[in-house]
Amino acid sequence: MAETSESSKNKTLSPEAEFSKKLTFRDYLTATEQKYNQPLPFWRLILPLMLQTGLILSVPTQAMYTSLAGREVILQTLPNDPDNVLRGYTLNLDYNISRISNLRRLPGWEEVVSRNGGRRGRLLEGTNLYVILQEQQSFGRGTPRAWRPVRVSSNLPMSLRDNQVALRGIYQDGTINYGVESYNVPDEQRRQLNNDISRAARQTRDGQLRSLAVKVKVDPQGNAVPVSLWVRDRNYRF
Repeated sequence: MAETSESSKNKTLSPEAEFSKKLTFRDYLTATEQKYNQPLPFWRLILPLMLQTGLILSVPTQAMYTSLAGREVILQTLPNDPDNVLRGYTLNLDYNISRISNLRRLPGWEEVVSRNGGRRGRLLEGTNLYVILQEQQSFGRGTPRAWRPVRVSSNLPMSLRDNQVALRGIYQDGTINYGVESYNVPDEQRRQLNNDISRAARQTRDGQLRSLAVKVKVDPQGNAVPVSLWVRDRNYRF
């Protein structure tokens, strides 16, 4: 009768329960150690490396794409103090389209402000916008004519005229930045550039620079990279 009762208990045990009765703690430790000693799959080793490489290369890849796919555009600088334009090896420029006082006169400004939650005609910090620039025909030699801003938009326009482009900017610290405000000047160009800037300033009555223009390339998404700088009739490539 006892044997029959014991036999019925064994029959009711599941395979998992019966296996767990036979498994010792030593067996568990051995299995765990074997699991962690197994080499990682190749994809688990290479995937983090690929992600890190992608992050490192993303910035130069974007600049390369803009250089290849972008369209050449001329931007007008504002009158500058020649002593503040070139400091050390860094060229610092200000543009007419960087000033809010100039952009607020354009069609689309009020819509940009309202869509981004601004008040009293002011933009919120970090606001993205697009300035639509229209080509101006240049005649003769010297500094080419800058493209003229015709309107602003919160979104990238889906269609533009053949002589227009959309340049993306970000509102930061009271001005619009387009990513083409600072440039590193090679040592062999620095002295000549300094001389040309000083000469151009001396040829104006108030000593301000009005003959600087910058050529950039603007890709279909509105991103820009610098190409060259004009100081009167001399062109410096970046």
